[in-house]
Amino acid sequence: MPVPVPRQRAIPAVECGQAPAASPDSGPSKEQAPPGTTHPAENPTGRREHPTEKREKTTNETTDQLGSTAPTNLTLLLIEDDPGGSPIVPDLLDQTGKPIRVRTARNLTEAERLLTDDVHCILLDLALSAPAPARTSTEANGTSASTGDGSGDDELAVLRHVLELAPRHAVLALTSSSDAERGAEAVAVGAQDYLFRDELDGRLLSRAIRYAVERKRSDSAERRLAEGRLRAQENARLERGLLPTPLLEGSSLRFAARYRPGRSRALLGGDFYDVVRTPDGTVHAMIGDVCGHGPDEAALGVELRIAWRALTLAGLCGDELLGTLQQVLEHERAHDEIFATLCAVDISPDGRRAGLCLAGHPSPLVSGPGTPARLLPYDNNGPALGLLPGARWPRMQVELGAEWSLMLYTDGLIEGHVGEGRERLGQDGMVEMVRRQLSEGLRGEQLLRATVNEVRELNGGELADDVAVVLLDRTA
Repeated sequence: MPVPVPRQRAIPAVECGQAPAASPDSGPSKEQAPPGTTHPAENPTGRREHPTEKREKTTNETTDQLGSTAPTNLTLLLIEDDPGGSPIVPDLLDQTGKPIRVRTARNLTEAERLLTDDVHCILLDLALSAPAPARTSTEANGTSASTGDGSGDDELAVLRHVLELAPRHAVLALTSSSDAERGAEAVAVGAQDYLFRDELDGRLLSRAIRYAVERKRSDSAERRLAEGRLRAQENARLERGLLPTPLLEGSSLRFAARYRPGRSRALLGGDFYDVVRTPDGTVHAMIGDVCGHGPDEAALGVELRIAWRALTLAGLCGDELLGTLQQVLEHERAHDEIFATLCAVDISPDGRRAGLCLAGHPSPLVSGPGTPARLLPYDNNGPALGLLPGARWPRMQVELGAEWSLMLYTDGLIEGHVGEGRERLGQDGMVEMVRRQLSEGLRGEQLLRATVNEVRELNGGELADDVAVVLLDRTA
C-alpha cells in the first residue's frame, strides 16, 4: 500500500519549491515513532533504498540515538550519480548540534521526486550527466550541447535545469579543486556557492549549507522588496494620473475629493476625476468609472481623464466632448465589453448656473442654505461610453443659486449594503445621509470623510466597488 512522503517535521523551509512526491513501493512511515524505538532501515520517500541513500538512514538513526524527538533543522538534497555510494557528504551537524538530514538522488528524475517541502538546500555535483531534455533545451537556446562527456556546457546545463526545477531553494555546486573556474561560473548562473569535492569535511559543508540558505533567503527578500518598490512606483504614477491636482487658479470655488479602492485589495481602481478652469472663467468638473477593477482599468481611467482635460482645455464641451472620449475609449480598451460611465459638469463664470451631461452615471447631489440636499435631474441620462456607437449625450442646464455645494460621486458610494441583508443604500439613502451630516455642520473634507466612512460601516466592512467623491463649494 503506497505511503505518502513524510510531511515536514522541521521548521518551515526558508525557500521551498513545489514538486510531486514519489510513489513509494513499500515500508511504513516512522514519523510518529516514540523515543528510543529501533526503526527498520527505510527511506523517507518509501522507495527501496539504494546504497547511496544509507547516509540518510544513518542520520535519522543518530537522531534516535540522541533520544530526541525534535525534528532536524535542515534537510539537504544531494544530487550525484555515484552508484557505489561513496561518502561524498560526511556526517553533518547544524548550528544547534542536531544532525542535518541528507537525501541522495542519482539523477534529476529522482531529485524531482525527493524535492519535498522540507528540503532547504540542494548540493549538486556538476559532474552529473545531463539528461536528453536538458541538452535539447540548450540546443534550442542556440548554445552547443555535448553528448555527456563532462563538458562545461553539459554541467552548467544540469545546474540550469536544477535552478529551473527549484527556483526558491538554495543551491550549492560541487566540483573538483582543479576546476575552480567552473565553480565560479556556477555561481554566476545562479548557485549560492561552490565547494570542492575532494576538500569536503563536515564543518565546512555544514557552514556552507547554512550560508547558502541564509543567502537565498536574503536574495529572495531583496527581490521581493525590489518588486514591491517597483509596484509602489507604478501605483504612484497611476495615482498621479487618476487623482490629479485640480486647475482652479483664479476661481472662488473650494475643492475637496475622496478616493478609496474596493476591498483594499489594491491601491488603485477604475474610478477617476478631474477639475479644471478654462480661460473664460468656466469651471469644468468630471468624475468617471471604468467597469472592472485592477491596473488595466486604472490605466484606462488615466487615459480617459487626461483626454478629458486636454479636450476641455481645447474648448470642447457637452456632447462633442463625450463623443470624442468614446472614440478614445473604443481605441484604447482591451475588449469590446469594456465601458465607462461619466458625469461632466460645467459651471458658469458667475457660479450660478451649470451644464450637466450624464453618460450612464448617477446624477450629482446639490445642496444650499435653507435647501435640503437633492439630486440634479437625470431624465436625459445618455448611455455609458463604449456601449452604443454614434450615441448622443444631451446637456441639461440647471440653476445652482448664489451659495451651494455640489457633490459628484461614483456608484461605489451607493451600492454598498445596509446591514446584513441584501438591501443597498441607494441614492435615496445617500441623500438622507448627506442631509443629516450637513445639518450637523459637516463641510468639505469632513463631509466626504464622514460619508465614505459611514457607507463602509453600513456595509459591514470594505466596499466591493471603488469609491470616488468630488465636492465643489461656493459661498456668497
